[in-house]
Amino acid sequence: MIGSMSKSDGGKDITLRIAQQPEADELLGRSPLAALVGMLLDQQVPMEWAFTGPYTLAQRMGSDDLDAGRIAAYDPDAFNELFTTKPALHRYPGSMAQRVQQLCQYLVAEYDGDASAVWRDAGSGRELLERLNALPGFGTQKASIFLALLGKQLGVRPTGWREAAGPYGEDGARRSVADITGPTSLSEVRAYKQEAKAAAKAAKTKKTARTARTAESTAATTSRTTRTTPTARTTPSARSTRSTRDPQPPG
Repeated sequence: MIGSMSKSDGGKDITLRIAQQPEADELLGRSPLAALVGMLLDQQVPMEWAFTGPYTLAQRMGSDDLDAGRIAAYDPDAFNELFTTKPALHRYPGSMAQRVQQLCQYLVAEYDGDASAVWRDAGSGRELLERLNALPGFGTQKASIFLALLGKQLGVRPTGWREAAGPYGEDGARRSVADITGPTSLSEVRAYKQEAKAAAKAAKTKKTARTARTAESTAATTSRTTRTTPTARTTPSARSTRSTRDPQPPG
């Protein structure tokens, strides 16, 4: 399945369990744009919240799907309101509204508004990664995770897709949304993320302490060097010269 995401191998409907909400997951499984938007929103919010966003947005737009052309042409202020209306679609609704609109404008300009065209004819995993990385709001990590999601759950598997996705493409991994297939795997992925975050924090603390020790050591060395440096003294010849030049005043 390289084009539409409504069918997987064997003609069966795709079932995703990322949002943990049947209607939202159903939309993610059949709508390439919804999947891209969900991935875009997956930042600094719970994964379920991010991937429920496309469904909520479609509802607020009075549709059962998202349309890149319509979103691209939407009045920015009105589109922002769709995100900020409570409950907000994201922790940073204004910023994300702008990013989603930029993503859709890019899709209209580069792919005629067809989100699935991003991967439909990609000749290799590396090429697909480059295409995803070029999308507004998609950095290297986000592009790698979405590539892994396409390959693991959506049947998009160009040559070398696992290698291009890096660690996220590993079979049996529990690193990202690409590995979520239900409540159990969601918990496992969340646990992995928490462990990775704790490890990164510990490494940062260790580095800060090491830097502080280095600075203290340098300061101590400088202090010892200053104390042991002999003070310059005036030599006899210098005193004689000064005496000659500065005669005593008359008594």
